[in-house]
Amino acid sequence: MSDGIVPSLAELVALRAAAGGRRNARQGRHGVSGHALSPLRGRGMEYAESREYSNGDDARHIDWRLTARTGRAHTKLFQAERERLSLIVADTSPALYFGTRVRFKSVQAARAGAVAAWAAARDGDRIAALRGSLREAPVPPASSARGALRVLDALVRWYARPPADDAGLAVALDHATRLLRPGSRLVVLADPRSLDAVPERRWPALAQHHEVIVLLLTDALESAPPSSALAFRSGERRIELDLGADAQRQRWRQEFSDPVAAALERLPSRGVRVQALAGDAPSESWLPLLGRARPLVA
Repeated sequence: MSDGIVPSLAELVALRAAAGGRRNARQGRHGVSGHALSPLRGRGMEYAESREYSNGDDARHIDWRLTARTGRAHTKLFQAERERLSLIVADTSPALYFGTRVRFKSVQAARAGAVAAWAAARDGDRIAALRGSLREAPVPPASSARGALRVLDALVRWYARPPADDAGLAVALDHATRLLRPGSRLVVLADPRSLDAVPERRWPALAQHHEVIVLLLTDALESAPPSSALAFRSGERRIELDLGADAQRQRWRQEFSDPVAAALERLPSRGVRVQALAGDAPSESWLPLLGRARPLVA
């Protein structure tokens, strides 16, 4: 098991039970053999081919490039996606590798990501994961326990220590947009302050065609510091903050509490489900967010 500082593969594997084990296979068009159709979100379809336009075809699906090239109107045909993609985006900001209750925020991120991976395997999804890196490729999509275990292995590596090449959450979400398909589920594990670097327009754009969940990793000391002097060590330096002083407490709130409150208020209006997840909270406590009616986009 974990010491609360570095995640272990054994503890992430054990979270399979917390995710609800296995569901019965969903009934598809051909019985339970093969892949079952997943619920469609957004258009929930992927491009199959184009053919010449016929009366009654949806004008919104006209293939303008082929129409211009041939001089004859063509329309795009789509087919239902047979497996949903569940993509886990892992923020690896250095601020996550800290904690005062039960476990580091980084360990809680790994555990919450593991719960998301096992829930995806339970639902028959393909599972993938990535972080903000300009060098490391995403964990490619794969189904069942094999796909979940690949993601768990990556989470253990990413959250053992801060990666030297962390490029930030905004870069991770840029990578995600190239991997996602309509109807995907996106679970973002983030330090609240990492959201500042994400363009505001990114969230409604993602939520328009995907199920988007953001888990904000927090610590009890950040949300409720004591009204007394706190000593910290930074390298060889010892720093003391007097949190009994109003000015210091206000700066503390601006740095730690305000980003959480702002995200909890703002993201639902962008169509995103969001929850703060403290280091001492059950790692599966966010699961009720799955499958809820999506918030209205402002």
